[in-house]
Amino acid sequence: MLFDYGTLRIIWWALLGALLIGFAIMDGFDLGVAMLYPFVPRSETQRRVLLNVIGPVWEGNQVWFILGGGAIFAAWPLLYAASFSGFYLAMMLVLLGLILRPVALTFRGKIDSSAWRRGWDIVFFVSGLVPSLVFGVAFGNLLLGTPFHFDTGLQLEYEGDLLGLLNPFALLCGAVSIAMLTMQGASFLASKSEGEVARRAAWFGAVAALILVLLLSIAGAWVALRMDGLVLRGDIDPAGPSNPLWKSVSKEAGGWLNNFRHAPLSLAAPIFAYLGALGAAIALATGSARLALISSSVAVAGVIATAGFSLFPFLLPSSSHPDHSLTVWDASSSPMTLSLMLVATLFFLPIVLAYTSWVFYILRGPVSEAGIERGDDYHY
Repeated sequence: MLFDYGTLRIIWWALLGALLIGFAIMDGFDLGVAMLYPFVPRSETQRRVLLNVIGPVWEGNQVWFILGGGAIFAAWPLLYAASFSGFYLAMMLVLLGLILRPVALTFRGKIDSSAWRRGWDIVFFVSGLVPSLVFGVAFGNLLLGTPFHFDTGLQLEYEGDLLGLLNPFALLCGAVSIAMLTMQGASFLASKSEGEVARRAAWFGAVAALILVLLLSIAGAWVALRMDGLVLRGDIDPAGPSNPLWKSVSKEAGGWLNNFRHAPLSLAAPIFAYLGALGAAIALATGSARLALISSSVAVAGVIATAGFSLFPFLLPSSSHPDHSLTVWDASSSPMTLSLMLVATLFFLPIVLAYTSWVFYILRGPVSEAGIERGDDYHY
């Protein structure tokens, strides 16, 4: 094996975080553009600008979601089983939203009717709003913990329901997600459009970035002052067997802040989140759309990394049976599986990155209203 078992687990924790960040950055601007759709365009031509900004790339961007799901399935089977059981209905809402996006893009222009198009426009907006909200709600419930436990045969028993996930803190995190992805979508749209569309996108993006800073501050204060975090007790063997029943966990006030106290370098994550959001707001306000997109992407990475560092080493905390919570040390696949997957990832991930870069290079340049009115090669 290339690495020992404990190191492999850390590597796959980091890779899972990287895949989630990749999805939030790449598919995040697709979701953000969809959420901006009712507010930025003022004419049919401008609506087609937004559709053609993401139309050629949304499918490739969604590869990151598939990679993340595949990584969880293969590298963290217990996490896959617990999360997809506990969040089953929420996952179905996400998948429904992701399915509705290409359906709306495809069918909107099939009939020359304003009522027909308005209906699909609503569907397109919903396809951005619902997944963005659910992703944030899911992260909020990770910090709160979800009500599940295992029996002696490691059979999962989930004790919650969909309405239980919609608690105040989780909804706050859902609002964080909406603001974050709206900022990302607006930054991308401002960099890929011209004229009124670009100006209105920049305005909405700057407002979303400032709202993100405010909501992050509220969520951070909530975690620090009102929320108990989980703490591992006793010595943990990083190379031990994957059995979540073989550990002791306690709840402590401010427990989710321990990693930032013990590893000061992890504070870079929330710093990047704040500076990236503020940088995006300034760049959008001053007309620097490309700098805004870079700053926005840094903010997105910082927000997700902040959640990841807060939770580490927990992957899925249990609110009802804290000792049964899933951690990096007790929810992974075998060493051989992790090693083989790592080799495959090191081979295929650069190909995905290279192909994605090539696609965006080929599609560089703005989508213009004039080009759409001329009948240039725009399919949506």
